[in-house]
Amino acid sequence: MSDQRLIHLVDDDEAVRHSASFMLRHAGFAVKTYQDGVTFLESATEALPGCILLDVQMPHMDGLEVQERLNKLGVALPVIVLTGHGDVAVAVRAMKAGAVDFVEKPYEKQSLVGALERAFERLEARNHQDVLMDEAKGRVERLTPRERDVLVGLVDGLTNKMIAEALDISPRTVEIHRANLMEKLEATSLSAVLRIAFAAGIGLDTADEA
Repeated sequence: MSDQRLIHLVDDDEAVRHSASFMLRHAGFAVKTYQDGVTFLESATEALPGCILLDVQMPHMDGLEVQERLNKLGVALPVIVLTGHGDVAVAVRAMKAGAVDFVEKPYEKQSLVGALERAFERLEARNHQDVLMDEAKGRVERLTPRERDVLVGLVDGLTNKMIAEALDISPRTVEIHRANLMEKLEATSLSAVLRIAFAAGIGLDTADEA
């Protein structure tokens, strides 16, 4: 059970929860059910990694409102919304709010499982990317302030001479800092240095300007 992919099924219809749970477990998923969006939100920030299967039409708080609250809470689990047949406007709103897919009710097993498979592929890719980012940031944190300055110069496409002029140090000193930062980043080439820097957020629009 521990290696099964988990579905957080949020639907106010008890019959749907039972039938969907049975079908999904038979398809190899683990399922945790919630009777409405309010109940799910009470534990959403502590929810185990998985995919959220979220009904739109629910009392107290509809699926779109739940999705909005999840975004505000920073819950980054992929969301698939269950919409009424032909309710395109709702599906579009959900997708704009970050849902990875939508499935129309009454749904077929193949379409639902297919949507879940795509959602888990995205989750696994994002988890892998998060690992790479954390690893890259950890390596960059080993650098001294001056080595980081040289790294930023390399990311900006500057030569050793240009970096030296910008930092008012000698080209030979830049070479030493460059060799040291490559060792600390565990990089054997400039392309590897750049991949690590970009993964750590350096040189991107959101990079800090330190």
